[in-house]
Amino acid sequence: MSDEEHHFESKADAGASKTYPQQAGTIRKNGYIVIKSRPCKVVEVSTSKTGKHGHAKCHFVGIDIFTAKKLEDIVPSSHNCDVPHVNRTDYQLIDISEDGFVSLLTENGNTKDDLRLPTDESLLTQIKDGFAEGKDLVVSVMSAMGEEQICALKDIGPKN
Repeated sequence: MSDEEHHFESKADAGASKTYPQQAGTIRKNGYIVIKSRPCKVVEVSTSKTGKHGHAKCHFVGIDIFTAKKLEDIVPSSHNCDVPHVNRTDYQLIDISEDGFVSLLTENGNTKDDLRLPTDESLLTQIKDGFAEGKDLVVSVMSAMGEEQICALKDIGPKN
């Protein structure tokens, strides 16, 4: 062997805990799947018959839960697919900063200040208008695979 030292760059995270394996044939419509390393909601599943060499294939059409882009994948139904751990958490909106970040109140009383306003225009105007009117707003934050984004809004009445 050689006397040289080998330096390997270690990537920060393998992403293993962000997903779990599930057999492709058991994933249904409205479930979640990872397509091209993006977390997607399955909108269409079609299964082809087994061919001459014996593998039925599942054709998945999914919509990225953060960018709303349509992605497709074809996987043998006996193989495993990655399924993202998707969580929805509700936070109360405290403040909106000028640079587009929101300040949210967590359940244990701490603040969460690392989220941007959503890019979806209608949701963005609803949040800004509701906040300007002084309403008490609760936002739903969807998180998967290390990404978080505001996905919904609830009005719980005027501030007291």
